[in-house]
Amino acid sequence: MKTYSDYLNDIFPGVKVQKISVNAGFSCPNRDGTIGTGGCSYCRNDSFSPSYCTSPGSVESQIKTGKDFFRKKYPEMKYLAYFQSYTNTYGKEPAAIRALYQEAIGCEDVVGIVIGTRPDTLPDQTLDMLEELTRETVVFLEIGAETSCDETLRLINRHHTWEDVRSAVGRASARNIHCGLHLIAGLPGEDCSQVIRNVKEACSLPIETLKLHQLQILFGTPLFSQWEKGEIELKPYTLDEYLELCAKIVGIVPPNIVIERFLSQSPPQMVAAPKWGLKNYQFMNLLDRILS
Repeated sequence: MKTYSDYLNDIFPGVKVQKISVNAGFSCPNRDGTIGTGGCSYCRNDSFSPSYCTSPGSVESQIKTGKDFFRKKYPEMKYLAYFQSYTNTYGKEPAAIRALYQEAIGCEDVVGIVIGTRPDTLPDQTLDMLEELTRETVVFLEIGAETSCDETLRLINRHHTWEDVRSAVGRASARNIHCGLHLIAGLPGEDCSQVIRNVKEACSLPIETLKLHQLQILFGTPLFSQWEKGEIELKPYTLDEYLELCAKIVGIVPPNIVIERFLSQSPPQMVAAPKWGLKNYQFMNLLDRILS
């Protein structure tokens, strides 16, 4: 199985590359009332954002803080500026968005940008701007799809469709922008067979990477409230169930698509379920044993 490190080494030969998360002050259309409020029902942004991103300074200052942390161990490291928090192609004019990206590109040792976003916030004008940026640096799009099932998307308050995903990936890929999709296993109403269908649908698109993780029910989210009140049925995976599912997924993902990760690791005090207490490398060791 080709690893994400292998994938990056193909793009940046002989260079060790690390993502640095950036909070550039974006919002989401299903938070600010444009298409909805409350955000995705499972989402708690502080569960995955580094502490230096909680009260964002400039893009440059956040990158410097991240570099200072990683440079202690890896002095020769190069970096990808990872625009991670919320929807990073939304709510600002393309020129203003481009200025934020170029602030990152201008930082020493930054060799590319990774843009986390939604499929319904990638109009052609924005993709044209990203295509122009590919002449200056390497651009990766990380598109939150979560599932290929429109009914599930409605249940989790996503306010987009699978067709939006297909359109966004197709138009981005046509502009030679590196594309990856994000999926979640264990969403309301979805069993293992639906997760497999989601993966197959994702792999039918011109993507290069796939991010998968288990649904985490986080305190303080609408999903937790719905689950606690019995308004929605959820059966969090056991560790063994999820390992078995991931082993099946490895078997169906074609070799030209790299699985970037299988596990989400929110701070334990934020997680209502499932409580596995594993680091990513520990999970991968267990998965490797099943696959070997």
